[in-house]
Amino acid sequence: MKSKGLIESEISKALTQWEKDYLGRGSVSVKTDILRDMIIVNLKGILSPAELTICGTKEGMISIKRTRSDLVESGIEELKEIIRQITGEETKSFYTDISTVTGERVMVFKLGTNYEEMIVKK
Repeated sequence: MKSKGLIESEISKALTQWEKDYLGRGSVSVKTDILRDMIIVNLKGILSPAELTICGTKEGMISIKRTRSDLVESGIEELKEIIRQITGEETKSFYTDISTVTGERVMVFKLGTNYEEMIVKK
């Protein structure tokens, strides 16, 4: 059985690769945490310098948030499959948001079971 840290690391690496393959560029750093029935992923440095410049106006910020959200949502089935392959668990719901100030994205995969408890017990 894999350790919690190893699973978190595998998820971080897989999501970084997904970003590169699907979105054309990856984040600067990724940190994944498993907490109860959630997999929380913090991706830093996902906005390009041009996108950060556009975020200087309210209209630009809204545009970037909408576009980035649409891009991630269009690949949600692949993201859920990555989580399933690594954990063996199905994603029941998915949440994401991006900070146009820090250039960070947070993803939360909500599972149907207390996955943290499962992997710590084994």
